[in-house]
Amino acid sequence: MAPLAISAFTVVTALGSGNAATQRALAEGRSGLAQRRFETAALDTWLGVIDAIDDVHLPAALAAYDCRNNRLAELALRSDDFAGQVRRAAARHGAGRIGVFLGTSTSGILQTEIAYRHRDADSGALPGWLRYAETHDNASLSRYVQAALGLAGPAFVISTACSSGAKAFASAARLITLGVIDAAVVGGVDTLCLTTLYGFNALELLSREPCRPWDARRNGLSLGEGAAYALLQRDDAAPAAWLLGCGESSDGHHMSSPHPDGAGAALAMRHALDDAGLAAQQVGYVNLHGTGTPNNDAAEDTAVCAVFGETLPVSSTKAATGHTLGAAGAVEAVITLLALQGGFVPAGLHRQQRDPTLRAHYVDQRLDRPLKAAASNAFGFGGSNACLVFGAA
Repeated sequence: MAPLAISAFTVVTALGSGNAATQRALAEGRSGLAQRRFETAALDTWLGVIDAIDDVHLPAALAAYDCRNNRLAELALRSDDFAGQVRRAAARHGAGRIGVFLGTSTSGILQTEIAYRHRDADSGALPGWLRYAETHDNASLSRYVQAALGLAGPAFVISTACSSGAKAFASAARLITLGVIDAAVVGGVDTLCLTTLYGFNALELLSREPCRPWDARRNGLSLGEGAAYALLQRDDAAPAAWLLGCGESSDGHHMSSPHPDGAGAALAMRHALDDAGLAAQQVGYVNLHGTGTPNNDAAEDTAVCAVFGETLPVSSTKAATGHTLGAAGAVEAVITLLALQGGFVPAGLHRQQRDPTLRAHYVDQRLDRPLKAAASNAFGFGGSNACLVFGAA
């Protein structure tokens, strides 16, 4: 593909709101995970909760969309003047020529969970204040963001588990390349809900400690909330970075476990390199999917070593943010952009003991070095895989 300009980007996680706060946390090697409860869930785990969501109020005209997920979407729009930069792009291209493509896994399910506590005692009917289409429905996210930004181009939500936010970049790139649109808002937004917490607990995937990707005694993931956006444009004289290539695959090996040899993951990485027209040695860093679960890390290690070798610096930033599920691919894409912009490789936190069976060059301490290109992996349940390759401005 021809490189696409990334004109603006922003990220909000438990590390903080906006690029500067995220940069500081990464520089300090600080994690946003805390041992705490969420809502009524009584689980012994660590979470990356964004407390600032509670203080967000949606514009009055969009009050019907009010739910935790859309409040996080709004919080991210306000970060780093992202909404302002999109509106300036709309003034240039026209509102109908900018698309909105976002990833999520649970959208506003929490709103429905709360509504079930208020069912009518006699009929069991849900309360009248529940607006399913505007909150629970996955598409509510793209509808809300499109309306909040005043855009009128194509808009949809991608829900392919943990690859969703990354695949939004690829979908936008295709439509821009085809000439359907001139620019796109891409990213992902996902917030915690009881369905997610108890679901992952039932799968025995939640760690009782802060997650430790690539650790010999890694025992599960830590969940988090997150939102990230990027503005892609067909042309920009002074972009913040470049989207160089996108790779996708779907191996369908198992409903929840990755292919043990990382076959689909490796295929996505190779497709991304081919799309970018780069050799593996031209990439200076890979932000791993790196969940901290035994099987996922082992499969990804095999795939990364097969494609990039054993000397390329890699790390997982989920130990800092938590696994933000449908937003993870976008959150980690933006962290990769920050690494390119700042010239550093983020540290993988919490690893206590190296796993001798994993061969990738996992980085425990931040490395300061100029980066010309970097990749970001995102792999989801069902073998839905994505890899993005970015270039420095």
